[in-house]
Amino acid sequence: MKKPSAGKILVGPAGWSYADWEGIVYPRSKPRGFHPAAYLAQYFDTIEINTSFYNPLRAEVTASWVEKVRHNPSFQFTAKLWKRFTHERSASLQDEKICKQGLDPLAAAGRLGAVLLQFPWSFKNTRENHEYMSGLCVQFSEYPLVIEVRHNSWNQAEVLDRLREQGVGFCNIDQPVIGQSLAPSEYVTMPVGYVRLHGRNYEHWFTANEHPEERYNYLYRVEELKPWADRISHIAQTAEVVFVVTNNHFQGKAIANALQLISILRGSRITMPENLCEQYPQLEQIALHRAMPSGPKQSDLAFGTLPAEK
Repeated sequence: MKKPSAGKILVGPAGWSYADWEGIVYPRSKPRGFHPAAYLAQYFDTIEINTSFYNPLRAEVTASWVEKVRHNPSFQFTAKLWKRFTHERSASLQDEKICKQGLDPLAAAGRLGAVLLQFPWSFKNTRENHEYMSGLCVQFSEYPLVIEVRHNSWNQAEVLDRLREQGVGFCNIDQPVIGQSLAPSEYVTMPVGYVRLHGRNYEHWFTANEHPEERYNYLYRVEELKPWADRISHIAQTAEVVFVVTNNHFQGKAIANALQLISILRGSRITMPENLCEQYPQLEQIALHRAMPSGPKQSDLAFGTLPAEK
């Protein structure tokens, strides 16, 4: 019997609107009409929309994003659900309607790979929380859903079984493992696999209140990424598509680590933003070109769709 092919692996950062990416990730001199999503879609096949966590997306904006990434046929957005549903738990039916209006242009264009329901560390596995989470999954069942929990009380076989029954994905995370924090895993509960790498800034993970960006000030070493590359490959043996999101965004570290992961998974050098090697010279050993001309030259990052670049 022929072995089934592995699922596609789409790697990219969480968000794109960071002032400290200027001159590191983005060019110092931007061409006319420059847009971060269009620029990043030259190098990555996914971006996790971060702003949707803070406010609902507007339909006209998400429709414009669809156009911005048109040059990369493999590209898929994922989006974090508005925190009013996951953290504040105060959303109304009108909030649900507004939230879906912003997501629908992405879904209609076939560019919405998943909606991430990210819950805080304090969201523990209780009957009340389990029922609330299940209800939320029913509310947004028209989208591919993935649950991110951070407390180890959710690491139970019955939780995974329930997610499989509901057709909801499990987000495998890397975070500072402190106390009852969830450790790395490689679970798959639906055709969509999901991985988020938050960094390992133990010092600031629970204390970065005044400067929350410090929580994500962590650059993974290659030796720390390789075990995750193995987990991602294992997930891809079961899932049809795997989203791998680097959330350690401080000064473009998420971009550097995402490119390193792609290089490990593909086993080849890759193209990257021209200024990035200046900030992270260790990338020189995997850089194919410093700069990249316009166009989808690296749109084969959906692994298995095209041959690896030599």
